[in-house]
Amino acid sequence: MLAQILPWYAHAAQRTAAAPAQALTAPARMGWSTHVGFGPGAEILGRDLRGKRLLELGCGPGHNAAHLAKHHQAQVTGVDLVGLQVRRARSHYGHIDGANFAVGHALHHLQATEQTFDAIYSVFGAVGLVAPELLLAAIARRLNPGGVLAFSVPHPARAGRHPSTDDHARESHVTVSDLIRLPLARWEFDAHRWGAHLSRTGLRITSTVDLRHPRLDPWPTTLLITARTR
Repeated sequence: MLAQILPWYAHAAQRTAAAPAQALTAPARMGWSTHVGFGPGAEILGRDLRGKRLLELGCGPGHNAAHLAKHHQAQVTGVDLVGLQVRRARSHYGHIDGANFAVGHALHHLQATEQTFDAIYSVFGAVGLVAPELLLAAIARRLNPGGVLAFSVPHPARAGRHPSTDDHARESHVTVSDLIRLPLARWEFDAHRWGAHLSRTGLRITSTVDLRHPRLDPWPTTLLITARTR
């Protein structure tokens, strides 16, 4: 667990030092990609999210959860492994009704909660960083019938890379201040392999999107997958 926390704690500490936590206005748009304002928004979670119960796995500073609570009147819980991130999220958006933040490991939170959700989502969060055979099964158990899972992960073909050919994690990294690269494990599947893992838990893929900026990115940078309970 410590090895999982350290890169993200360093990342959060760097961001906090650069921009001290303070109350913010909820973003006008939800983001799934590496480029702000590019790609789909909250519509992939459902056309009408009013009163719906949503869970974000790896909420970071809370921007997406705040958007969903403020602009779509959803009841959103954001969970993050790093307490410093949750402190930032609460400082930024604790004033917004319907936006709640909790410290915890995504898998442990899903296993411990008795709540169910209309949608669970992850934006470069826990999906891809926690063993998929464990995390996806726990997600499926916490989704209501017809519920949505949506997640974005670094594209397995970014920068000319190739997707994993097996179900093992690869060594990846988080870049923090002074371009220091801290190692972490990441599952880097293509859409077909993600689909196979989802199918084993009773979820079926409803859409896959390769996202890249048409002017800035020679390769896709983000893989966005949406699935539903059967």
